[in-house]
Amino acid sequence: MSDTMSLCPRCAHETIEHITGSPVPGVWEVLQCGRCLYMWRTTEPARRTRRDAYPEEFMLTPEDIGTAPEVPAVPPLRLPGTGAATR
Repeated sequence: MSDTMSLCPRCAHETIEHITGSPVPGVWEVLQCGRCLYMWRTTEPARRTRRDAYPEEFMLTPEDIGTAPEVPAVPPLRLPGTGAATR
């Protein structure tokens, strides 16, 4: 991983996990931050992959993460054409 990808673009955490790579080796990787769980593909623009180019209004601090409300659960899928949820 290059130096520009050694920090999470969103929260500056140093623990970045390699999730997967492209079917053609070396074309792209999917990375995930160990703290804020932000995920990105290495071929995305700098504003998504580099801390120094990430939009300031979306950056997080450890305090922001610690005080964030719980992320809502994903609702069950709906049955096609019925609107009824599956279980």
